Amino acid sequence: MISTHFPVLQVALPLLAAPACVVFRQATVTWLLALSVSCISFLISISLLWQAYSTGEIRYELGGWAAPWGIEYKVDVVNAFVLVIVSGMSSVVLVYARESLRYELGIRRIHLAYTGWLLCLTGLLGITVTGDAFNVFVFLEISSLSSYLLISLGPDRRALTAAFQYLVMGTIGATFILIGVGLLYMMTGTLNMADLSERIPAVSHTTTVHAAFAFLALGIALKAAVFPLHYWLPNAYTYAPSAVTAFMAASATKVSIYLLLRFFFDIFSESFSLRTMRLNEILLIMGVVAIFSMSLVAIYQHNVKRMLAYSSVAQVGYMVLGIGLASPTGITAAILHLFNHALMKGALFMALGCMFYRIKSLELNDLAGIGRTMPWTTMAFVVGGLSLIGVPLTVGFVSKWYLILAALERDWWWLAVLVVASSLLAVVYIWRVVEAAYFKPAPNTEVNEAPLSLLIPTWLLIVANVYFGINAQLTIDFASVAAADLLGLR
Repeated sequence: MISTHFPVLQVALPLLAAPACVVFRQATVTWLLALSVSCISFLISISLLWQAYSTGEIRYELGGWAAPWGIEYKVDVVNAFVLVIVSGMSSVVLVYARESLRYELGIRRIHLAYTGWLLCLTGLLGITVTGDAFNVFVFLEISSLSSYLLISLGPDRRALTAAFQYLVMGTIGATFILIGVGLLYMMTGTLNMADLSERIPAVSHTTTVHAAFAFLALGIALKAAVFPLHYWLPNAYTYAPSAVTAFMAASATKVSIYLLLRFFFDIFSESFSLRTMRLNEILLIMGVVAIFSMSLVAIYQHNVKRMLAYSSVAQVGYMVLGIGLASPTGITAAILHLFNHALMKGALFMALGCMFYRIKSLELNDLAGIGRTMPWTTMAFVVGGLSLIGVPLTVGFVSKWYLILAALERDWWWLAVLVVASSLLAVVYIWRVVEAAYFKPAPNTEVNEAPLSLLIPTWLLIVANVYFGINAQLTIDFASVAAADLLGLR
């Protein structure tokens, strides 16, 4: 049955389709190819998630070589949930990307964008599904190199500088990860993640394993833009094409956070990562500082896209905070926020892309009166902003509620207060946009609403923000089962 090959097809399809985009080159053909492959990957990921949730983990041996001699793909609820996020967001944003990329890049370079997109999708899905530590590095490089290309295609010349900054920082992070994997191989003689988790306890007291852990933690944190290793993210998100920013914000950092979870809890174990290495204290401090400092920086931004970029670093802080709490509820909150933040930021960056499509600027002053000239686009931004703040009946509320519950379980009422207080900072920077859009006169009343090809996928994510905020049981179930798997409670 073809379903038995779903784990490898998830990665192979976009990898094979990427060079086909270079061959065909024609804009519509390459877009249809990218969209079709992404949608197929999404359907496969849903099937894998349901199978892993219902019957347990799925193992796939490449070439029939049994692990640890061969490379193994392993799918459980944790990574299947991330597969759904990545492939689903890619599919929605690709619908949006056809008109957005055509407008921002023109026809001549558009096939390069879809080639890079599919390669990036390949890397992100590969990182998530592989059970081999060295394969993580290989797929990480595939996704990173293609990301540099996608960012550099931005309409502003500063996109080239942003791509170069990301290249430098990304190379440092990838090198750290490679060194960490190499040190683990030296001590255990295996690269298979399941084998690593069994062999590391015997050598966990050695300096080499401690050094490997440090290299991996720093390298992955840099890729995830965990504060204070976030320097590459604001420029990358600000100057990349609008569709690329929406895709990266909804997927790239989520996969890196997944890697943190996989290495900290599955390979090294919770007791070693958070107790022996005392990483929980570091993560708690970094999470709280990120939430407040990056939200404050976002308040003072004049470019709305850059404002949301700094907000993304703050939102990563919430995920880090959940991991640092090191409880089933805390990990559930972190995994929930992977999904919920993808919906929030995907919708918000797509709404900004709609505005850029009409007024060719995202400076706050240039958005004056846009609420009257582009009502549907502005309303999409407002609803997405309410979700980012954490207003009830939105997905943002669900994530923060679970974080507060995790803090109260430990009697850390002060942390619960900080989580609530941090939302007030989000109110400030979202309100600045609302004030400009609705309460300032429009200098140009001839601006039209964005085309339906941009509005429909944007509103699809907005509706998802509300739907999964009202009916959150499905995502909570998946996240809680994933948390239990990581903590060895199931």
